[in-house]
Amino acid sequence: MRIIVSAGGTGGHIYPALAIIHKIKEKEPNSEILYIGTKDRMESTIIPNQNIPYFSIDMKGLNRKNPFKNISVLKNYAKNIKILKKEIKRFNPDIVIGVGGYVTAPVIYSAKKLGYKTFIHEQNSIPGLSNKFLSHYADKIGVSLIVYTGNPRSEEAYYAKEVSKKELGLSLSDTKKLVLIVMGSLGSTTMNQKLKDTLPLFKNKDYEVVFVIGKGYYEEYKKVVTPSNVKIVSYLDNMTQVLKKTDLIVSRAGASSIAEITVLGIPNILIPSPYVTHNHQFKNAKSLEKNQATVIIEEESYDKEVLVNTIDNILNDPIRYQEFHKNVSKMGVKDSATKIYKIIRNLIDGDKNDRIN
Repeated sequence: MRIIVSAGGTGGHIYPALAIIHKIKEKEPNSEILYIGTKDRMESTIIPNQNIPYFSIDMKGLNRKNPFKNISVLKNYAKNIKILKKEIKRFNPDIVIGVGGYVTAPVIYSAKKLGYKTFIHEQNSIPGLSNKFLSHYADKIGVSLIVYTGNPRSEEAYYAKEVSKKELGLSLSDTKKLVLIVMGSLGSTTMNQKLKDTLPLFKNKDYEVVFVIGKGYYEEYKKVVTPSNVKIVSYLDNMTQVLKKTDLIVSRAGASSIAEITVLGIPNILIPSPYVTHNHQFKNAKSLEKNQATVIIEEESYDKEVLVNTIDNILNDPIRYQEFHKNVSKMGVKDSATKIYKIIRNLIDGDKNDRIN
């Protein structure tokens, strides 16, 4: 099949898109893929490095604080429609897939106006602005936290290759428990500062801590003196393999992170970002909390002593830990990318029933 995929901005959109691509390639190795993204955000580096053909557009998101600046954004949007219609017609796909981020809006809109089949995937409990708009132009919509294809990233995490901790390249002990702290693919200015002040409290703990700080912050923080059991890294290319060795994770509540956490059954502490649209990360986290599958700490009321004590209490109570693991695991979807592949295949083949078996 011939597929155009578009997603951008953060790993929460890009990695689910890659999971869909990988599943399509697994099922139909001769498929041809074209990825459409922005010229200057994460996807512009990640996707070409995966040897996936990449077409970029100069695209900015809407300015919510100053609507007057959106005049230029909308003019650029109209210009991109013309560019994209030409490129989509040239590639002539069987279907066009949007996996979130503002770059997907002109891609899916252009494809639908040209008469191509379209599919969008929404990772969060509340749809983003682009997907709200695109819901009128999609033949099918997949979701992660309602009913339910799952997030395709979860299947990749579940089937990630098992390796020893020594093979992860992080100088970790194979005998000590691992706590992973990650505040999203880009990191967080606010939480990085709060967590930097927290790191000394991990001294003499009988577990190890890996803090993924974000590439944009690494130069600033790499000279921070930490206890010997704490390691600061900028980014993890092998995140799914590290997750399979993680005993507890402290994380934002992005949908892709939750997909990975639940499919692997990792006891977790979620600190939802309060800076996202409609506070959707908090709502993502609440969907776990009502199933006793997370502990939520809100950024505004963050306290370093509370975080470390919560980590200690979970890791040092085997009964609580196993119950936590069981509750988290119940929410995982192991075949999400496969479900999405079947929907895509059915759309292309014209199966009006679109049944997921």
